[in-house]
Amino acid sequence: MTKADFGYDEVPEAEKKVRVGEVFDRVAGRYDVMNDLMSLGLHRLWKRFAVSIARPQPGERVLDVATGSGDLARALSEKGAEVWMSDFNHRMLCLGRDRMVDDGRMMPAVQCDAEHLPFAERSFDCVTVAFGLRNMTRKERALAEMMRVLRTGGRLLVLEFSRVWGPLAKAYDAYSFRVLPWLGERVAGDAAAYRYLAESIRVHPDQETLAAMMRSAGLEQVEYFNLAAGVVALHRGWKLG
Repeated sequence: MTKADFGYDEVPEAEKKVRVGEVFDRVAGRYDVMNDLMSLGLHRLWKRFAVSIARPQPGERVLDVATGSGDLARALSEKGAEVWMSDFNHRMLCLGRDRMVDDGRMMPAVQCDAEHLPFAERSFDCVTVAFGLRNMTRKERALAEMMRVLRTGGRLLVLEFSRVWGPLAKAYDAYSFRVLPWLGERVAGDAAAYRYLAESIRVHPDQETLAAMMRSAGLEQVEYFNLAAGVVALHRGWKLG
């Protein structure tokens, strides 16, 4: 039976999908508050930077995978792009969709697995995924799917937690494994979900490994930008063939 990482645990692939879904079901209601607290609001700047690197143009079709509460999708749409929201988790997708409606923005919202995107080849000019890739069971398969739905000349952007600068590692570990679960318990009522978050970051591919995975998926001119001393990295690759 093929195994997948769920934080530091190894579980059957099918079980990981279920357990990740349960995590987001539990935290959806406090998701945005926790994001602001955990990052001291920096996640908004990271997403803004991702939009500046994506450079969406008016009329372009953009797919935002693992859209969550829709921060990145909204920012992309403000540039005039036609943004499609997608997420594996129903509660998170509804949260993002409802926030867009409340903001007066009507975007298509599709519940789907990133490893099996229900879109035709070459459907989008740009695909983005922010803080979602590490939760996917078969990351290589998800990257291949994102590559498949890109048009020639399109780009994929992956914004994700990554490998922090070495001298900060001990302090970052202390914050991740002590402060995050503590915040999760008091704000979201779920320490375990945020313990999983800290563990999932540690087993996620580092900057160079993820860049190599994107190249293996067929993307070219892959580059990455370290943010907050490598706490987060933004990867970008192009579909040129």
